[in-house]
Amino acid sequence: MKKLTRTYLDLHEHLEALKARGLLHTVDRAIDKDSELHPLVRWQFVGGLAESDRKAFLFTNITDGRGRAYSIPVVVGAIAANRAIYSVGMGVPVERIQSKWDQAIAHPVPPRVVTGAVCQEIVIEGKDLQGEGNGLDRLPIPISTPGFDSAPTLTATNVITRDPETGIQNMGTYRAALKAPDRLVVRMATRVGGAGGYVHYQKHQKRGDKTMPCAIVLGCPPCVAFMGPQKLSIDVDELAVAGGLAGGPINVVKARTVDLLVPAEAEIVIEGLIDTEYVEPEAPFGESHGHIALEEFNMPMRVTAITHRRNPIVPSYISQVAPSESSVIKRVAYEPLFLAHLRDSLGIRGVKRVALHEPLTGLLRVTMIVVEKSMARTEVWRALYGAAYFKGDCGKICIAVNEDIDPDNADALLWAMAYRMNPVEDVKALAHRGQGHGPKREHGQEEDSTLLMDATMKSDMPPLALPKREYMERAKSIWEELGLPGLRPQAPWFGYSLGDWLPQWDEAAKRAVEGKYLENGKRSLKQRRRGLKPETKFRPD
Repeated sequence: MKKLTRTYLDLHEHLEALKARGLLHTVDRAIDKDSELHPLVRWQFVGGLAESDRKAFLFTNITDGRGRAYSIPVVVGAIAANRAIYSVGMGVPVERIQSKWDQAIAHPVPPRVVTGAVCQEIVIEGKDLQGEGNGLDRLPIPISTPGFDSAPTLTATNVITRDPETGIQNMGTYRAALKAPDRLVVRMATRVGGAGGYVHYQKHQKRGDKTMPCAIVLGCPPCVAFMGPQKLSIDVDELAVAGGLAGGPINVVKARTVDLLVPAEAEIVIEGLIDTEYVEPEAPFGESHGHIALEEFNMPMRVTAITHRRNPIVPSYISQVAPSESSVIKRVAYEPLFLAHLRDSLGIRGVKRVALHEPLTGLLRVTMIVVEKSMARTEVWRALYGAAYFKGDCGKICIAVNEDIDPDNADALLWAMAYRMNPVEDVKALAHRGQGHGPKREHGQEEDSTLLMDATMKSDMPPLALPKREYMERAKSIWEELGLPGLRPQAPWFGYSLGDWLPQWDEAAKRAVEGKYLENGKRSLKQRRRGLKPETKFRPD
């Protein structure tokens, strides 16, 4: 097959790039996909490792709970086990990810339709899809949460549907539980602001269509895979935005049995028809909000074809309780969108960063807005309201802090809340919010609410009571020279000025560390006064 011209990496090439950077573990020993695979990778998220130490895992020797062997490898964490891996897929350093997303959304590149593609080197249709060990049953799909999940479930998906009225395709990441070699059940979010595919489902129902064409793509090129979790307007073709990321058109090919275009360099494509009349129980399944999603009715899909490369790899996301690959994907994708909304759309120039709090369950529920110190209080509140209402299912708790506070450090956040926030004046609660993604969703009239907190400095404050940076760095060198345990500095780890500090105090401190404190004593003796109450402030001339 003739190699198609492209400006982006496919999954195989992406894994080679990760390997070259030391970001890929290859596991050749036998691993049970049903009970061992996800728990093994999970340890790098719950075992105290720094985010920078997380890797992608490629498993080449897969078995299942009955000892059956599979010839297809499985990769976990290859899209976003950490931000470094995500940046490899984006083709830019971490600090340039936001600008690349901005450019791609502003300048999409329509996909290019080709004939013949590696994703259709092998085609399985008709009777070959049926029977144990055939169809879906021949794919090594892992169980994500052993002990709770009721089935192997597709997680690293790009699910493609088409609007029956406009013809515009939508691509989303939705879970799909295996039910039979030729049947699975897809879960698309029905909440307000939920899945674009669900909007298409409703339109098909309204038209009286009995089925909805669907293609579940596994192992897209990374620039395409990133599109699934993104929340773009319903009338935006994600494949065009992926082309913007790639700097050139994404090659697509017509699916074999449904009228949809799929990425030509995908690993595996599962084609089928979603039933718009009947629903079928699906789950329990460990969801990205950190709780087990209990059994509920969702969309059955009859598989009409499975196509794949000659040497496919099955990707799987590790999700569930944050931090996880799912939370990194969402965080890196959403933070630039929030920042662009506040700084560019709303014109709040003092906003420097938006951070989504990863360690807490329900990543999108806690939003930190980092603003410059001089920002007007009215602008701080405009930013808080703007973040709270940017997305229907985001921003349950929004906290504004200054640039000296590390939003990833819970201790620093609590410190800012304790010393810079007056709860009576700096906290507001907003009613009438939807439940969003989580163990509780809207049922009937059930609502949620939002908490806004201004934990910024309202005026200058004395320095942070830690040694200055130069002294902490000198002490760190001695620590390392002594062979003491490795350090992972947590900001703030040195003291700095917060505005209320004079050069005379710097000079006095310098004399003190030089052993000249007696000179300071002589100077203070000259400033003695009568008749003043103790704790009366003094500021040297």
